[in-house]
Order: sequence, then C-alpha cells, then structure tokens
Amino acid sequence: MALIVGFGVAVILSPIAAWAATRVGLVDRPGPLKVQQHAVPYAGGIAVLLAIAVPVAVDRPSLLVPLGLACALGLADDVLDLPVKIRLPAEVLLGGLVAWMVAPHDVWHLAAALVVELVLLNAVNLLDGLDGLAAIVTLAGAAGFAVVLAGAVSTLALALVGALAGFLVWNRPPARVYLGDAGSYLIGTALAVMLADAMHHGAPIISGALLFVGVPVGDTIIAIVRRARARRPVLRGDRGHVYDQLVDRGWPLHASVLACAAAQVVLTAVGIGIASLPSSTAIALAGATISCIGVAALVSFTSPRSWAAER
Repeated sequence: MALIVGFGVAVILSPIAAWAATRVGLVDRPGPLKVQQHAVPYAGGIAVLLAIAVPVAVDRPSLLVPLGLACALGLADDVLDLPVKIRLPAEVLLGGLVAWMVAPHDVWHLAAALVVELVLLNAVNLLDGLDGLAAIVTLAGAAGFAVVLAGAVSTLALALVGALAGFLVWNRPPARVYLGDAGSYLIGTALAVMLADAMHHGAPIISGALLFVGVPVGDTIIAIVRRARARRPVLRGDRGHVYDQLVDRGWPLHASVLACAAAQVVLTAVGIGIASLPSSTAIALAGATISCIGVAALVSFTSPRSWAAER
C-alpha cells in the first residue's frame, strides 16, 4: 500500500508543484553547469515529501521530522543559495538528529550515522545532474532497503520507491520538473535513515546495504579524487562527473542515465544476495565487490586527461 500511495500522490502532485514553482520564479535556468536548454521548475522534492508522508505518518510519524527538515533546508538552498558556513552546520545538526532517532545508541554507531547523513545528502545532490538520473538511481537503492529491512523504515523505503516512480513520470527526459536541492536533500536523508536502521540488523544486512548507495557514493568519491588529481578545488562544481564523462565520450544523455541506473540495479541485486549470507562471507563479498568496482571506476574516471578540456 505504501508503494501505491507514494506513486499516486507523486504523479498527481509533481505537475502541481512544477506549476507553483514556475509562478513564483523557482526555476533552474540554463548555465555553464547545466545541460537543459530552457528553464525548468524546481519543487519536485516537495511532491516527493508529500507522497512519502502519507504512509510514513501512519507507521512512524516521527521520521517525518528529519525528512521534513532536510526538504526545508534544501528548499532554502534552492531559494537563497546558502553559503557553506550556514549549510554545513545545518547538515551536521540534521545528521545528529537522524543518528539519535534511528541508529543504535553507542558512540561508534552514532558517529557512523552522522557521517552517513552528511555523505548521502551531498552525494544525491551531486548525482542530480541529468534528467531522471538521481530519481531512478536512488529508486533502485531504496528498493533494496525495502527488501532487507522491516517495520517503519521498510515502509519508508517502499513509499520512496513509489514516490520516485511517480515523480519520474514528469522527471524523465526531457524533464518537466526537477527535484531541486529540496528533493535531493530529502532523498539523501531518507537513504541515510535506512542505512542507519540497517545498523540494528547485523553485518550481512549492513554489508548489503552499503551497495544500495554504491552509485551516489561512488560518484562523489570519484569527483573528489578527480578534482584532487587535477589540482582543482574539491568543493567547486564541474561537469566532470561519471555521467558527464559518459556523455563527453559520445553517449546520449538517456544512455548515460540508464547506464548509471543499471549499475545501481546490479549493485542492489548483489546487496540483497549478500544480506542473506553468513557474516564473514557477507563482509568479504561486499568488500571484494566494492574494491574491484571501485578500483575500475577510479582508473576509468579520475584521470585529469579524461576531462582536462572541460569548461
């Protein structure tokens, strides 16, 4: 039911959110780091929040607090372009809230959950660079959490899968509405809640869950290493992400999106399988998967020569 409700609400509200955003001027205009040719309204994230709020409010309404705050922070960033000195402390406070509400209450798990929130919030934001990309990749990851988790957080995962599927009706290329920072911060926080909840379930599920966020986190790590190797500011945006490099190598935009989505689907399937294995086997297999794919991706996408001519 959470899946169906999430899908239905998102399908209905996404164009309404796009219309409202256009009326108030909340649109993403073409620019040096943009791929679209025309202004596209933000506020899709608000539709996604409302779509997951209905099922989550029935099962565990307290989870709507960090999710709502993440969406609000992103919306403020959309409108005001918040400086790092304001945004980062807000993200840390949000991470602390997620950790306290969801993770086991010992120092190591709380610290890990805080880091998970900071990483995933920004990773999904960085991934949101092509029409439909962030939505379809995180949908695949959320589906894995829906399979291996239980209770209210599984309801959240199912609702998110439905909401993102409904949103993709309007966000698929050519997108008629974008997630905006409100949406990417929301989705990153939802995934952080799921990964923090996995900490209650033992090594196999934690090991598998790491793969459910493999593409967003991997793209972020690659971006950091690539910029460091090129001696460019690590925090400065560019068009050299994995999906951008695929386009630069001649891939159509939709093919780049589908390639990233397919990679996440494969990682999610492997993660679901790992979650049912004995602990030592699960840890070893997850480590081997992350190491092999990670090394291959770093070699393929971090050479400064592969994007040196980029704007």
